[in-house]
Amino acid sequence: MTESIIPTCRFQSFTEPSDPAQVAGRVAALRLALAAQGLDGFVVPRADEHQGEYVPGHMARLAWLTGFTGSAGNAVVLAEKAALIVDGRYTIQSAEQTDTEVVTPVRMEETPLERWIEQNLPAGGKLGYDPWLHTTDGVAKLEKAVAAAGGTLVPVARNPIDALWSDRPAPPAAPVKAHRADYAGEDTASKLARIQKALTEAKVDALVVSDPHALAWTFNIRGGDVEHTPLPLGYAIVPREGRPTVFLAPEKITNEAGDAIGAVGEIAPPAELERQLQKLGAAKAKVRLDASTAASALATLIREAGGTPDAGADPIALMKARKNAAELAGSRAAHLRDGAVMTNYLSWLAREAPKGGLTEIDAVAALENERLKTGLLKDVSFTTIAGAGPNAALPHYRVTASSNRRIEPGIFLVDSGGQYEDGTTDITRTIAVGEPTAEMRDRYTRVLKGHVAISRLVFVKGTSGAQLDAFARLPLWQGGFDFDHGTGHGVGSYLSVHEGPQRLSKLGTTPLEPGMILSNEPGYYKEGHYGIRIENLIVVEERHIPGAERTIYGFETITWCPYERALIDKNMLDDGEIAWIDDYHAKVWEKLSPLVAGEARDWLEAACRAL
Repeated sequence: MTESIIPTCRFQSFTEPSDPAQVAGRVAALRLALAAQGLDGFVVPRADEHQGEYVPGHMARLAWLTGFTGSAGNAVVLAEKAALIVDGRYTIQSAEQTDTEVVTPVRMEETPLERWIEQNLPAGGKLGYDPWLHTTDGVAKLEKAVAAAGGTLVPVARNPIDALWSDRPAPPAAPVKAHRADYAGEDTASKLARIQKALTEAKVDALVVSDPHALAWTFNIRGGDVEHTPLPLGYAIVPREGRPTVFLAPEKITNEAGDAIGAVGEIAPPAELERQLQKLGAAKAKVRLDASTAASALATLIREAGGTPDAGADPIALMKARKNAAELAGSRAAHLRDGAVMTNYLSWLAREAPKGGLTEIDAVAALENERLKTGLLKDVSFTTIAGAGPNAALPHYRVTASSNRRIEPGIFLVDSGGQYEDGTTDITRTIAVGEPTAEMRDRYTRVLKGHVAISRLVFVKGTSGAQLDAFARLPLWQGGFDFDHGTGHGVGSYLSVHEGPQRLSKLGTTPLEPGMILSNEPGYYKEGHYGIRIENLIVVEERHIPGAERTIYGFETITWCPYERALIDKNMLDDGEIAWIDDYHAKVWEKLSPLVAGEARDWLEAACRAL
């Protein structure tokens, strides 16, 4: 820790999230509990019953058991060994947070969960799992792996960790509120009509809405049950005909939200969900379950009652991804507001960082405070990534009191965003503190070239993110470099900052359509030294090209903030790239100069000079 006084933040803390010293005792207790149930092992995913990016505190079983707090991972505890399987983003973090004498961190890219089980489960072994924490597809993969090992996969009625977790937090009880009609842009009745039309076309009798994002969007409600995303955790059943039922604790629902839901459907307590699913099963209904978020337990309830669970795409996902005019207007307004925030912040950083007194935590607190000054911030949209020097080389770095570094000459990276009722923002800027090296300027300019390439793209209707991802990487590939994350993720409308199914990624197979919001964020990371990432949000829009024979799309940039001039090597840019950057900076000045004053306005004017 570099300073004795740690600034406070309203929306995030800097305390250590875990204690490796607790791991050995907890794993030993779990092994005793498993043995008492006749189980030889147990799978502990980093998941809640909705497969959400953020899990509420009482569902953070993987963190409680292993100490690992990353956003993805699985543990498998056997009688003689235990593994923590994570992807490459968390190789360092997993080893630091767990007790490696008890739990062995394993890279998913080298040994996926199923392969580890196949290689390590004893012949005849019984491997337990919680059917509320795995999708149907996930269970099928586990069954295949366990069978290959000569064992048996066993669902448990109650997760054994829950009985061991003596100080387990209470379930969240945040109020469920109505989302303003002028921000939503479409009423719930209209959305339900579209959903029910999709169910008719799919020839299914009902849809279980298991993704809380889909629940919030459909019924124009928002909540606060998880960090950084305004979600109410719950379910809905939408029949092909008739009124839907929303399963939320009635005491959480405000009068306004209750009236809005009651106008189009019924409200029932969460405990009623199982009975309603069994009722559908008894009626021999074919019920669509979202393949990516619906728990295996839901399918079992329907099937055992006589119905047919139909795992597939939730039609709401694409509807939600295609933002309407009101949602896009709100997002543009939020990004203008956030652009002014970033201008004030970066001008302050430019003045203060060279003095040598700032730390990463100081930088996080200052940025959150700047957003709070708007009077409209509801939350940050994710835990701010603020990395100095080698910490910037960790794409998902989260500063704590012990990792907090002083901001010294070199590179400082800040990736942050805000949740406003009219829109969700996400922006990354990489800053030079002092004089950057020629290598830093080379790598930054390659990242910028890839970022600009995405911004300038035009592409034919039906093109997916996987087909565009390489354009962001080409300038890096030409130098022998690359980055290990996707180029861009979807973004919600006062919902998750990471929204599917749209994405700019090697895995992004969903065709891009007008109204979809995505990030554009190539990067470069030199482990142990520095990291670079540049991120704007972009919107898919139709382009009208004279004489075009196909429908053509492109991207509208909606993030407004200057790039780091000190890191740009103009000699590496072609005329088209220079023209695009100069035009972008001219628009940044035009849009933001009326919103800032004094030293911030002076800084902005200098930052937006033509190259």
